[in-house]
Amino acid sequence: MKNNAKTLILLASLSGFLVVLGSLFGRGGAAIGLVLAAVMNIGSYWFSAKIALKMSGARPLSRAEAPELYAMVERLAGQSDLPMPTLHIIPSEQPNAFATGRNPAHAAVAVTEGILKTLTPAELEGVLAHELAHVQNRDILTTSVAATIAGSISFLATMARWGAMFGGGDDDDGGPGIVGLLVASIVAPIAALIVQMAISRSRELAADRRGAEMSHHPENLASALKRIEAGTHRVPMRVNPSASPLFIVNPLGGALKRGARLFMTHPSTEERVRRLEEMVGKV
Repeated sequence: MKNNAKTLILLASLSGFLVVLGSLFGRGGAAIGLVLAAVMNIGSYWFSAKIALKMSGARPLSRAEAPELYAMVERLAGQSDLPMPTLHIIPSEQPNAFATGRNPAHAAVAVTEGILKTLTPAELEGVLAHELAHVQNRDILTTSVAATIAGSISFLATMARWGAMFGGGDDDDGGPGIVGLLVASIVAPIAALIVQMAISRSRELAADRRGAEMSHHPENLASALKRIEAGTHRVPMRVNPSASPLFIVNPLGGALKRGARLFMTHPSTEERVRRLEEMVGKV
């Protein structure tokens, strides 16, 4: 509930940025940005599974190829009253996985060849529970809404920069002035990106917790996260950067410098492991 409340607050903050920036262009400013960004992001949301699978290089995985994996996912999905997602394999030796799809009925789970070789069955079950938690929590919808609002802010910021270049926003007309437009056009997108990344991190923590509850063994997911984190440093993955936030651990690797943590798509593995270890014996 704490993470869900945090997500709602962050979404409200994004909406506030949009209203403030849009107000620089009058009453219709925010509406124009929202409509244009929504068209692009709704299309991305509707085809999210196909786009993500294509960007990651995943292919469909048949039951005959991985009967134990199918059985594991079916058991977890059944326990959580979720439809069976389609399963896919990514030809990479890096251990990693992700889930996508616009709703539980159209969900897909993709795992790398590396994760099947690296993790124990218990650890793999913890990872799969985490991914199904994303499906159950409808995190693709949440992140799509955040992307829509952030996209609107970026669009309006671009308009502001063009307006400043051509002398818009004159103080004599009651506007914010050229300097005000320039400052808003620079600060607003950065602030929106920071909030968007915070939403992504919050959803990862929520999926960790729900996944641990689904599997009843948070220590297995904690152990898996440590192995996967090590694997992202050891084995590179060729993946479109746009798809990296989907994975359970950022496949592009590794920990960012301390000053860049506001822009991280995932919480630190150390924090995630600590929270999971605190759940041991309580679920």
